[in-house]
Amino acid sequence: MSASPAAETPRVLSARRLLAGPELGDGLPEWNAEEDDVLVCRAVRQETHDVRTFVFSGRSPRRHSYKPGQFITLDLTINGQAINRCYTLSSTPTRPHLISITTKRFASGIVSPWLHDTLKPGVEVRAMGPMGEFNCVDHASPNGKYLLLSAGSGITPLMSMARSFHDLALETDVLFLHSARSPADIIFRDELAIMARSPGFRAVPICEQDSPFESWTGLRGRINQPMLEAVAPDFLEREVFACGPAPYMAGVRAMLRQAGFDMARYHEESFNFDDLAPADAGVAPPANTDAVPVYKVEFTKSRRVIEVPADTHVLAAARAAGMRLPSSCTRGLCGTCKSKLVSGEVSMQHQGGIRQREIDQGMVLICCSKPLSDLVIDR
Repeated sequence: MSASPAAETPRVLSARRLLAGPELGDGLPEWNAEEDDVLVCRAVRQETHDVRTFVFSGRSPRRHSYKPGQFITLDLTINGQAINRCYTLSSTPTRPHLISITTKRFASGIVSPWLHDTLKPGVEVRAMGPMGEFNCVDHASPNGKYLLLSAGSGITPLMSMARSFHDLALETDVLFLHSARSPADIIFRDELAIMARSPGFRAVPICEQDSPFESWTGLRGRINQPMLEAVAPDFLEREVFACGPAPYMAGVRAMLRQAGFDMARYHEESFNFDDLAPADAGVAPPANTDAVPVYKVEFTKSRRVIEVPADTHVLAAARAAGMRLPSSCTRGLCGTCKSKLVSGEVSMQHQGGIRQREIDQGMVLICCSKPLSDLVIDR
């Protein structure tokens, strides 16, 4: 929850304008995925042994405008299969000529191995966005004090925020606690150390174990309340942003609640960008089928036919029926569940995760689509 304008100090209002303002782009036209959705890979940087940063720009010079913490959705074709995946931007809008994502390679995944093996300078990909509610502009701290909590590759949106604060030399008090398996797994380690030389910015890594060639002498284990109280005795006064694996964020939420933290000042990135959503994601309670029509929905690739009440989203009903379908946000934002509607009609209330031309071509987001008739979906 962001502070109301009346409660914001001039410093906070100035920061909000700087982070969201067009003056960062020095007159270049803005990259617009609705007009030209192609991004060109410009560079690949090795961050750790299994994490790389992929740097993009438009085909011609463009300004990339977004809020620190937001994400883009890549439209990829891998082995002949169309796949959408969301990735938070690790770059900062204070450097508007390029954007970047930072991804860990998961050997059992589909997209991350493709990115690491195939995406090289000069390769073009299609993308949508940027978009997302998780950002430090809409949820600016009224007192300028922030606590950034991340684990693993969940560091990416918080690094975007940290880079923005640092580049603009804002009068902020930022404490960045990042959890990693070992010192060798600390993403952006050198850059965070450089940023920590600036007043008002502290970076504190937490490692579970030593690396083969480095014994860890800093905070060890997993984040807990005594550890947090030791490094941030004033954490109850801070705006908290968290991103990481689901168990990590569940632990952070429990820790903060136990400490009496005002959870209205807690914000988390809830997408799982590397895997499919959990099997029970998006499952709605059973509808009162006596009160609404029920339609048959056929999925052509899986050859499944399910019944979906008119007041239930297709994805929710499919998950309740035990189907495992690609999705991330379940709110019409990311485009991961985009599917071809072969026949039938739906009521779709999306939040930007699909282009108008795709709608005109018969595509729908099944996470936010309710049936108006029997449906056939190419999925």
